[in-house]
Amino acid sequence: MTVEVVKNYINGKWVESKAKETRDVFNPATGELIAKTPMSTKEETLEAIAAGKAAFDRWRATPVFTRVRHLNRIRDAFEENFEDLSKILTLEQGKAIDESRGEYRRTIENLEVATSIPSLQMGYNTEDIAAGIDEMVIKQPIGVFFCVAPFNFPGMVPTWFWPFAIGVGNTYIVKPSEQVPLSQVKQFEIIHEIGLPRGVLNMVHGGPEAVNALLESPDTIGMSFVGSSPIGKLLYKKAGEQGKRAQVQGGAKNFLTVMPDADLERTVPALITSFYGCAGQRCLAGGVLLAVGDIYEPLKKAVVEAAKKYSVGSGLEEGVQMGPLASKKGMEIVLGYIEKGLKEGAELLLDGRGVEVPGYPGGYFVGPTIFDKVSPEMTIAREEIFGPVIPIIQVKNLDEAIDIIHANPYGNASSVFTSSGKIAREYQYRVKAGNIGINIGVVAPMATFPFSGMNDSFLGDLHGQGQDAVDFFTENKVVITRWF
Repeated sequence: MTVEVVKNYINGKWVESKAKETRDVFNPATGELIAKTPMSTKEETLEAIAAGKAAFDRWRATPVFTRVRHLNRIRDAFEENFEDLSKILTLEQGKAIDESRGEYRRTIENLEVATSIPSLQMGYNTEDIAAGIDEMVIKQPIGVFFCVAPFNFPGMVPTWFWPFAIGVGNTYIVKPSEQVPLSQVKQFEIIHEIGLPRGVLNMVHGGPEAVNALLESPDTIGMSFVGSSPIGKLLYKKAGEQGKRAQVQGGAKNFLTVMPDADLERTVPALITSFYGCAGQRCLAGGVLLAVGDIYEPLKKAVVEAAKKYSVGSGLEEGVQMGPLASKKGMEIVLGYIEKGLKEGAELLLDGRGVEVPGYPGGYFVGPTIFDKVSPEMTIAREEIFGPVIPIIQVKNLDEAIDIIHANPYGNASSVFTSSGKIAREYQYRVKAGNIGINIGVVAPMATFPFSGMNDSFLGDLHGQGQDAVDFFTENKVVITRWF
């Protein structure tokens, strides 16, 4: 069977890569080869940069209301193709179809927020800063930006960035994850049909050679990255050395704290969704469950019972709650963490290894897994597993919980479950994490808010989404005026 090698999209045209090296793309539910990703060359990447640079002056001069009309048309086209987009996402990434639908709902919301750029990009002015002198700030676009996107949310994450970038007048290059290129290919097919001007939005597939070309070119202005913290740190350093703007969303180890006064009936479903949603493959997934005081035993029992009922299967089947891991390598990493947890003395309350899904013997499945007797120094309590594993740690009080949280280098998200307003406020005040949840399992900021992060989970000054994105993609020009 002939398998398609996906194409790049440069200057408004689909272009076959001349790269000799490709990356296989598999359906995680079956292990079937479904596409190949070209490892585009430096020269091909530079063609995309040149297209963006050539289009910039023309696009910048396009009235802002005209620019956002293009975004509106893209938004409407994504809505019309909602089911197809969702199914392609599940096909290549594995997540349950309802999770893919949720991802595309947020994708569309990002576009909707970006259409508010005529308001978000407004500068400000002050009259008579001195006698007869006025001063104002103009927010102007800068040039060609790019993103290096992750495998876990291939449909949504690029829209944290490019709608805002092109909305304010920049041009843009998307570098999808080579593991999951099909979601972006489908999006660009739709974008091509609505007639976005040539060169405004480009796509280059590939690996390190393409990323290095994007970083090293003097014609790119800035980078947005979502992925692991070690790679993010390397790219952030390189971007700084090249004098580029950079926003780097890294890894996470998110602690969910359950207080003795928590409403267990409502808390447990939120916990299960946090740890097991998207098979644990998201930077907002629960990483460790901290059970405070007397809640430990009833919480542990309730979580195990709920996890046993969580359905695992092919993401394309309606009603399935958790699909496979996105890759065989990802599955092997998660299984390795489970083995390490056992080796270091943790106790398995629920073992997700060897889960069988009828009809899908080749899938990359790991079932819901729960560890008890976990101590903070264990590997499964410190490192990001990126899989459906719950390590439970019993703590005496809130102070001990916060000490454990702060001993970890990450700071993406953290949640507390409580009926006390006093504890909730203390938690949001003290805990060093960018996204805080109060009785919320998945602390996903709405598209109007920045996607925050602290410590090793984020490098940079301005985040994706909302006003932060507008500020990242513009430069403030100060104009001081006096007329004689």
